[in-house]
Amino acid sequence: MRDLPDSALEQVAGFFQLLAEPSRLRVLNLLREQPQCVGDLARACGSSAANISRHLAQLQRHGLVHREGRGTSVYYRIADPSVYALCDLVCGQLARQQAHLAEAGARFLKP
Repeated sequence: MRDLPDSALEQVAGFFQLLAEPSRLRVLNLLREQPQCVGDLARACGSSAANISRHLAQLQRHGLVHREGRGTSVYYRIADPSVYALCDLVCGQLARQQAHLAEAGARFLKP
């Protein structure tokens, strides 16, 4: 990141803003398993199909998902699985922080 021009840093910031939305992270997590249609994603997320479609459009615009027609349905799949490496890195860090806090709390509560 040291040698990136400002325009590239803006793109990086946009990418992280894209991933800062919990609904989009849920969609990406669901697509980790298999391609899915908007209706299935909406049900799994507890959201409307219109809302999920908007999130999918943003993910597609940034190259994270691909859209493919299957008969009368449209299915979405992950276009760039490397996004999971980033998500796993962040989730792993959060899990370590939570474990550390729980351990510290347990030590504090010992008589």
